[in-house]
Amino acid sequence: MDSRNLENNHTPKYRICISGAAETSHCGEDSLSKAAEIGREVIRQGGVLISGATTGFPFWAAKGAKEEGGIVVGFSPASTSKEHTKVYKLPTQYHDLVVFTGFGYSGRNLILTRSSDAIIVGCGRVGTLNEFTIAFEDKKPIGILEGPWETDDLIKDIIARGHRGHGKIVYSSDPKELVTKLIELIKKDREADGKSSKENPQPEGD
Repeated sequence: MDSRNLENNHTPKYRICISGAAETSHCGEDSLSKAAEIGREVIRQGGVLISGATTGFPFWAAKGAKEEGGIVVGFSPASTSKEHTKVYKLPTQYHDLVVFTGFGYSGRNLILTRSSDAIIVGCGRVGTLNEFTIAFEDKKPIGILEGPWETDDLIKDIIARGHRGHGKIVYSSDPKELVTKLIELIKKDREADGKSSKENPQPEGD
């Protein structure tokens, strides 16, 4: 096998979490088409889409990713497949793998964001803001999809009033541009991690 092909096959993909409302009636007419396009762009630009295995905005992002031939991994609040579909009434379509965390929504949100290299925030409410604040506290790269909804303005206000700096955040109303900007932040993080590991090598075992 060509060594170049082998190298390409083992290049780590970008794990990008899509955060947004499970119920999108307040988001406007274009929100779901924007979500699907976000999903497509994640795959086109070399990513794996990570979702909360839920309905609404993340579901349509997963749909777009699968239509583009990509990989989608979902993290469920449920502990079993039956609980996922019967109790939480959540879908499994458009996912290659669903991880059943058993930690409810708040615990799922923590695992979801920490399993990702970066997060994209679309239209959403409290759950979406929870995922945003986790990612912000963890200093993850964050992409904010601007739109006719209130979420992007709420986040800007939280950052302004929080007095914690601006974080690693990029904004755009265009899905392609937003994913491109976000991947640049991921690359910078990976470069910084690489330099840090070279400067501080782990001691060899006995």
